[in-house]
Amino acid sequence: MDLTAQICAALQSQSFPTPSTAWTATLTSRVPTPPLPSLVATAKARLLASDLTTPGLLDPGATASFPSTSGETLEARLDRDVHCQVLDVENLSLSRWEQVEELEAVARGEQTTGRRVVRLAAEEAEYDNVDDGDAPRPRRQQKRNATHRLVLQDFKGNKVYAVELRRIEKIGVGSTNIGEKVVLKGGTVIARGTVLLEPERYVVLGGKVEAWQKAWVEGRMARLQEAVGAGEA
Repeated sequence: MDLTAQICAALQSQSFPTPSTAWTATLTSRVPTPPLPSLVATAKARLLASDLTTPGLLDPGATASFPSTSGETLEARLDRDVHCQVLDVENLSLSRWEQVEELEAVARGEQTTGRRVVRLAAEEAEYDNVDDGDAPRPRRQQKRNATHRLVLQDFKGNKVYAVELRRIEKIGVGSTNIGEKVVLKGGTVIARGTVLLEPERYVVLGGKVEAWQKAWVEGRMARLQEAVGAGEA
């Protein structure tokens, strides 16, 4: 097995999408060639920071996309794992004003202290990187019971809404990044064009697209503030 095939096999074993042969070959062109573990780590980091729709990035023969469905389709299931990236995340349990406050907290964290890891008891945490501080217990309960809606995009550029059918702790404003790579496992249900997310069929690979993340925080906050202002007028 040549080196590019070994890299692809290692990525597949860790649930990563399969890159194209041409893209993988760019990793092995250095002289001397780095060892396989270093090449795999580099490939993972680059994939997590890339736009999956970039032409020539992924192997179309080994990468699944969303099936053709519509709002009229009562129910369909993915017959293969689908790799996709997150374009939007929204906490449907919060009012628009509460969403503004949540985004402001995210922005303050990025601009000052960065992402601080705080380990909370499993039954108290929605996120593992957000410090609730002295947040009242009702707000913590609200986080545990939150329902989020995502916009997901596959490598062909197809976009779908995805809603938590059951709570997934790794999904949340402040913990889910824009451009984050995830895997929808085979068997995931699509009902009337919306993906229904369940913990056992949702795998977070991580990563983000830096430019998308910044634009999303600024753009979404502006839209929410405008909506709040219109509601108060």
